[in-house]
Amino acid sequence: MAAPIRLASASSVTLLASYSSIFTKFRPIPHLGFSISVTNAANSGNPLLFCSRRGKRTTHALAKASLGLTYPAEIESHKISFAAKDINLLEWKGDILAVGVTEKDMIKDENLEFQNVVLKNLDSQLNGLLSEVSTEEDFTGKAGQSTILRLSGLGAKRVSLVGLGNGPTGSSTSAYRSLGESVASLAKASQASNVAVALASSQDLTPELKLATASAIATGTLLGSYEDNRFKSESKKLALKSIDFLGLGSGPELEKKLKYSQEICSGVILGKELVNAPANVLTPEVLAEEAVKIASTYSDVFTATILDAEQCKELKMGSFLGVAAASTNPPKFIHLCYKPPTGSIKSKLALVGKGLTFDCGGYNIKTGPGCLIELMKFDMGGSAAVLGAAKALGQIKPPGVEVHFIVAACENMISGTGMRPGDILTASNGKTIEVNNTDAEGRLTLADALVYACNQGVDKIVDLATLTGACIVALGPSIAGVFTPSDNLAKEVVAASEVAGEKLWRLPMEESYWDSMKSGVADMVNTGGRQGGSITAALFLKQFVSEKVEWLHIDMAGPVWNDKKKTATGFGIPTLVEWVVANSSS
Repeated sequence: MAAPIRLASASSVTLLASYSSIFTKFRPIPHLGFSISVTNAANSGNPLLFCSRRGKRTTHALAKASLGLTYPAEIESHKISFAAKDINLLEWKGDILAVGVTEKDMIKDENLEFQNVVLKNLDSQLNGLLSEVSTEEDFTGKAGQSTILRLSGLGAKRVSLVGLGNGPTGSSTSAYRSLGESVASLAKASQASNVAVALASSQDLTPELKLATASAIATGTLLGSYEDNRFKSESKKLALKSIDFLGLGSGPELEKKLKYSQEICSGVILGKELVNAPANVLTPEVLAEEAVKIASTYSDVFTATILDAEQCKELKMGSFLGVAAASTNPPKFIHLCYKPPTGSIKSKLALVGKGLTFDCGGYNIKTGPGCLIELMKFDMGGSAAVLGAAKALGQIKPPGVEVHFIVAACENMISGTGMRPGDILTASNGKTIEVNNTDAEGRLTLADALVYACNQGVDKIVDLATLTGACIVALGPSIAGVFTPSDNLAKEVVAASEVAGEKLWRLPMEESYWDSMKSGVADMVNTGGRQGGSITAALFLKQFVSEKVEWLHIDMAGPVWNDKKKTATGFGIPTLVEWVVANSSS
C-alpha cells in the first residue's frame, strides 16, 4: 500500500480519477486530516506515456460535469527504445540511417567528392548518389535542411542527411535536439520503425560531449514523435520503436544519460498535455487531481496537500480568493513536497507556478483582435511546468534537496460574486492591493502563493507565469524573461536553461518604475499601465517575497505556446529539473 497522501479538506476526498488514464483511483479512509491511501498507478514505471492509438473515452464520476460532453481518450503507453552500437554506418541494417552534417561537412573538392571521411565512404558505397542528390537539391547542411534517399542493396532502406548549420557552438543542446526532431519527422513520414543516428564529425567530440549529444538527440526524437491526440476522433499509430546511436559512445554512462533524458521528457509531455487540455476538461480541481497522482505514483518521495477555499480563507489568502470568486469551479491550492528517500537536506527550494486554468480577464474582459481569449487555457502554463518538473524529479530522485511545488489554481471569470475594478484585496502577508485591472489577475494569485512558499522555510524560490503580453512584445515567442534581485540565482537558472536548451533573457527590475504602482487608498495597485509592464509586474511580485529568500521570476508568456504547430511546448520543465539537480548533492 502506498504511503498516505495528505489532503487538507473533506471536499478534497472527492478527487476521483477524471483526467484521461493518467489519474489513479483511490479510496478515502476516515482519518483525522482526511488522509487517503492510493493504489499503485498503472504504468508508473514507464517514463514515457503518450497516445499512440485510440482508446476508450473515459467515463468516471466527474465526467458528468464536463461542458460539451468532451472527455480525453485513454492514453496507451508507447515505448521508444535506445541503443548504442559501435559499428560502421554501412553495416547498420534498418529503415532510416540519419546523418547529422554541418555546412563544413558538406564541402566538396574539385571532383565534387566529399572531403569529410564519413560522407566520402558513404557516398562511395552509393556510387556517388549522395553527392549528386545534395548538389541537385542544393543541400548544403544549413540548419533545418534535410534530404532523404531510398536505396536498395544497402543495409539501410533509406539514408538521410540532416543539416546542423555552421556546427553547434557553445551549448549544443538546441542544435542536436533539432536533429532529433528532424529524425522523428522523417520516421513519421516514412512510417519507419527503427532508425539509426550518426554524426559526420562525431570523431571531433569528447566523450562528455558525445553523452550530451546523444541525450539531446534522444530528447528531440522523443518529443518530436509525441502527438497529443486525446481530443481527436482519429489518429495514426506511431510506428517508431527503436533508435540506434552510431559512434556516440556506449556503456553504463550513456544508458544513464538516456534514462535521465527519458525522465525529463515524461515531465515535458505531462506539461504539454496539461496546457493543451481545454478549460472545460482541466478545471482547478482536475489540476489538483494530477498533483495528487504524481504524489501517489512517487509516494516514496512526495506528499501532497490540497487546500480548498475555506482553508485558504483561514490562511488569509484574500488576493488569491479575490480572483477565484467569480467562478463556479472552486479554487484549489496545491502543495507538493519532495524529500529524498535517504540522506540529509542541504538545500530547500520552492517552485511556484501560475495556475489560471482559464482567464477571460474578469470585468476587464479580453476583447478585440489579438486578445487571445480563445487560448487562455494556457494561462496555467506555469503550473504545468511546476507539475511536469515534479513528475520528472519523482523519477530522478535527486539527493540532498527538498523541493516545494506550489500552485494557486483557479479561474478568472465574470459573475455577480466576482471582484470588480476598484476593489481592494488583502494578501496573506497583510499588504493591500487596489485592483485597477481585473485582467492583471495572475500576479494576485502568485502573491499569496509566494507568501506561502516563503513560510515553508525555503532558501530559494523560482516562480513561472504566463504573466504579461509586454514580455512577448519585448522578447518574442521563443524567449522567456527573467527578473531577480539576485545575481547568483540568475546565474544558476540561466546556466540550467543552457543545459536544458531553453532560452532565457534577464531583464532589469527598475525600482523607479514602482512609482506607477502606488495607490491613493491601498498599499499598491495591481498594474502600472503599458510601459514597462513586465518590469512592474515583477516589482509587484517582489512585495510578497521575504528579504531572507532568494527569488527569481520567469515570465514565460511567449514560449508557453507554439503558434505555428498550435500546441503547447512544455517550456520551463527541463530548466527547472536541471536547476534542482544542480542544487542537489548529485
